[in-house]
Amino acid sequence: MDPSASPSPSSRNPLSTVDVVVLVVYFLLILAVGLWSMWKTKRSTVDGYFLAGKNMTWWPVGASLFASNIGSGHFIGLAGSGAAAGIGAIAYEWNVRDFIYAAKICWHVNPCLARDGGLFLNCVRLIQGIVMVLLLGWLFLPIYVASGVMTMPEYLQRRFGGRRTQIFIAVLSLFIYVFTKISVDMYAGALFIQLALQWNIYWAVLMLLSITAFYTVAGDFCSSGHLKVEKTSADAFRCSICACVTVGCSPGGLAAVIYTDAVQTAIMLAGSLTLMGFSFAEVGGWDALMDGYPKAVPSIRVPNSTCGIPRDDSFHIFRDPVTSDLPWPGVMIGMSIPSMWYWCSDQVIVQRSLSAKTLTHAKGGSLLAAYLKMLPFFIIMLPGMISRILYTDDVACADPDQCDQICGNPVGCSDTAYARLVMELLPAGLRGLMMAVMIAALMSSLTSIFNSASTIFTMDLWKTFRSRPSEWELMIVGRLFVLVLVVVSVLWIPIVQASQGGQLFIYIQSISTYLQPPVSIIFLAGCFWKRANEKGAFWGLVVGMLVGCIRMLLDFIYPAPLCYEDDDRPAVLKYVHYLYFSTLLSFITLVVVVVVSLATEEPKPEQV
Repeated sequence: MDPSASPSPSSRNPLSTVDVVVLVVYFLLILAVGLWSMWKTKRSTVDGYFLAGKNMTWWPVGASLFASNIGSGHFIGLAGSGAAAGIGAIAYEWNVRDFIYAAKICWHVNPCLARDGGLFLNCVRLIQGIVMVLLLGWLFLPIYVASGVMTMPEYLQRRFGGRRTQIFIAVLSLFIYVFTKISVDMYAGALFIQLALQWNIYWAVLMLLSITAFYTVAGDFCSSGHLKVEKTSADAFRCSICACVTVGCSPGGLAAVIYTDAVQTAIMLAGSLTLMGFSFAEVGGWDALMDGYPKAVPSIRVPNSTCGIPRDDSFHIFRDPVTSDLPWPGVMIGMSIPSMWYWCSDQVIVQRSLSAKTLTHAKGGSLLAAYLKMLPFFIIMLPGMISRILYTDDVACADPDQCDQICGNPVGCSDTAYARLVMELLPAGLRGLMMAVMIAALMSSLTSIFNSASTIFTMDLWKTFRSRPSEWELMIVGRLFVLVLVVVSVLWIPIVQASQGGQLFIYIQSISTYLQPPVSIIFLAGCFWKRANEKGAFWGLVVGMLVGCIRMLLDFIYPAPLCYEDDDRPAVLKYVHYLYFSTLLSFITLVVVVVVSLATEEPKPEQV
């Protein structure tokens, strides 16, 4: 397709009546699943509500792990990175596995991959998330189960003793929620709504927050009695409505969350695979993608610059270790450490695995999630690259003024790639289905994060400074803190827009490398080194977070130059890639933990 034939932003397909009907049917289906799971599981105990009675089988656990990982941020961000810079960003999902097994997969998926040596070797680096989710099932989860904990801060408190490490992790979790989850989800969802309804992005954010606030308040009403057996029929009906959308406040507890996640996974895969088929049909197949992407240069560019020109290494994952945007040593080491935090010590992920009826089922869930993690390359990233070919002047815009007119972001519009395909290629009905999947995933993600953040603040922080707070006080404090989080996250959205050349997915990964490696090191030391003690863990966190936050602040003070600007940043930013910095930060944290632990008393036997 001629890029000049790309429809103008004002002529994009609006939602039809069929789309609206599909949206309603979709939410009714999720409501039915929420009702069924609500009455199927026992919610009158803490284990029943927060860990689904520890009675989940492997397939819903695996599907829920996948759904928790692949949300609107992935659809918007990963496709956007594919449109902007090729397949490199999939390295955040992929890693080295068994060469022969991977080679067979790559050969059978498409023989032309095998003919392209560089791309074939890149293909055999299967999913990094696979390795990490398997580490959760085989290494970390048995330790968590043996310790009898329900939350990750609780594990650190039992392992190291004291309160300050637990409080430190609680505060850090709140910062991570704001920087990498709440603001990112708001931006991703608002971007999709902006393209679908032609709204200003901040009006879209306001709509998302209004709907989320409605569901959260309803969820709070329901959750206030979630540990009681008796309910009136009216209460049960209202709570069933909460169950279909709210994650963290679901009256069906974690069981309702997991089963609705499983349904959403099936529909999300069906919709995204369908869109992938439409995309390849529209562009002309695999060969057309390989041939068309390097030629997808926008008609309006900044003269005498590289703006808008696809990278020479677009179809390579492992790139130059010095001059590339994703150096391969950083991909191998620096990328793995933040991934370990996400998959092996983040509460949202670990809680789902702890709900399995046996350790064998937990491992089976990890395996299912690992195989499902192979799909984002095909269902998200490749369609994002196709979107650049089909809508070059819009998705790959290279002139700041033109980008500002197209998507309201002068840095670039690559993050609109996936939403453009949904609105342009899918017929009525399927378009509504994809919108339902993405919006529902966003709503459930935000309500879950709001609930988790308010819980962490009230239970781990507020109760530390208030010896005997009333239940009413905790409820009010939790709600007020959610409002603070919302305000801070909305104010952070312009930073998300402008960071990392407008690539949402790269922004998430760069912030993760500044904040998450110290936490990963602490959990590694706590789980696998008996000599690690509370002082070593605490001071390792302090030093690691101080170094990481300094680098993050420097990144915001001196943002990466645009394609037509000179790079006059300090040397630590100009020459030390954030993936290399992740490796350095992990090493610094580990040294502090080891030195301080060996220089102080051994942990008590009951802590080990």
